[in-house]
Amino acid sequence: MTMIRAQYEQRGPVPQDVIAPVEMPIPDLQPGQVLVEVLAAPINPSDVLTLTGEYGMLPPLPAIGGAEGVGRVAKVADDVTKLPVGQTVLLPVSSGTWSTHIVLPAAKLIPLPNDADPQQLAMLTVNPPTASLMLTEFVKLEPGEWIIQNVANSGVGSYLIQLANIRGWKTVNIVRRQSAVEGVKAQGGDVVLVDGPGLAKRVKEATGGANIRLGIDAVGGSATDRLASCLVNGGTLVNYGMMSGEPCQVSPKNFVFNDITLRGFWLAKWFKLATREQQMALYGELTTLIAKGKLHAKVARTFDVKDIQAAVAAAVAGERDGKILVVPKR
Repeated sequence: MTMIRAQYEQRGPVPQDVIAPVEMPIPDLQPGQVLVEVLAAPINPSDVLTLTGEYGMLPPLPAIGGAEGVGRVAKVADDVTKLPVGQTVLLPVSSGTWSTHIVLPAAKLIPLPNDADPQQLAMLTVNPPTASLMLTEFVKLEPGEWIIQNVANSGVGSYLIQLANIRGWKTVNIVRRQSAVEGVKAQGGDVVLVDGPGLAKRVKEATGGANIRLGIDAVGGSATDRLASCLVNGGTLVNYGMMSGEPCQVSPKNFVFNDITLRGFWLAKWFKLATREQQMALYGELTTLIAKGKLHAKVARTFDVKDIQAAVAAAVAGERDGKILVVPKR
């Protein structure tokens, strides 16, 4: 019996050119192991940066692509008694999820609701906790407060809007093109504006002069300063991405005179510092919301593992409305 895995042996500037589907035998199970059929695995910006060599943590080569996903237990070793065949499970972070099958230690698998949408569960590990933690770890928001974010039509942006609505906060959502406005409004964004000159004035008019204490930036460059200009004196701006390819820029006016604090957020670092109880509490809440359909993300397209190069190319392309998922065909 064989499996197909998306493997890369080098990194390069064109991510779809360095990865390819590779057929390999499924190894025999050792004690404590299970064979998992992958149900769905997303392609995140961090996955693309890993292929180009620009991410903060890079696995040794050769490597299998895919940092998160869900699967179904297909076979268990004789000594595995707590994970039945057929159980839906959350795959460990960075376990090479762009695959038809993975052999993994049973102890590292987290059972998930079997009746929930596997494609939605596949996006549980990275974007929802990133959105949730940026809303809670930096500023203690009161009910009814506003937050502002850019790249609001991204996966993280969508989850952030939904979580803010659930928790009683309002959102100002900045996008980079007019065609993205209606989609963000449909997600529940209270105010949606296109980035550009005069942003602070337009935000003030749209919110009735609200004092916004928390901003969330994924662009960098001059976009960071435009968000900073929308914050109240002493506000906090959190950066988690660099979609512009440029370092964050904040003017002396905002840093010195408006006392804006610029912080960075990286989920991998939070994992290193958080207790297992904190991690389980976070994922327990998010899993429940996803299973109940209260938290979801758009899926633009799905691709078989055999089509991984086309899948990565689609994930890199602009003008995309939703996440690209690897969904292995049986």
